[in-house]
Amino acid sequence: MDANALARACAETLWADDLASRSLGVELISVELGSAVLAMAVTDRMVNARRVCHEGYVFTLADAAFAYASNTHNQRAFAQHCAITFLNAATLGDRLVARAAERQRAGPTGIYDVLVTREEGFVIAEFRGMSRMAEGELVPRGKARGVPGTTAEKQATRRRRP
Repeated sequence: MDANALARACAETLWADDLASRSLGVELISVELGSAVLAMAVTDRMVNARRVCHEGYVFTLADAAFAYASNTHNQRAFAQHCAITFLNAATLGDRLVARAAERQRAGPTGIYDVLVTREEGFVIAEFRGMSRMAEGELVPRGKARGVPGTTAEKQATRRRRP
């Protein structure tokens, strides 16, 4: 399994238990080694008294993208520190996109930047997260059920042959 396939398998493992993101309507758009793209529509339940998206939801989307990007190496990672700068308001009906990119990994620490924009690219916020690696893999021995190169996929391929 190549690095990007493993990154996607790690994301699928996280997604299966990520009730917070799924309950907010977050979509997992793409994942590659060291990066992740997630999206979320701003609903009426997310706007505050000023009729703009509550910043906590923007932070949550950015934090989720950070989490997916920082776990793409198949080593469990957790947020150690993060900060966000809100540059513009999101409003009801906006589709927000969070693009997380790894900037540095050294020892047990990683640094990730997340840009949150409206779908058309208008910047809403910039987020920086520092991750801390922990023991354990997300996908045991780098294998995932149904991912090309895994035992399950090889068995399925054998069954399809005449």
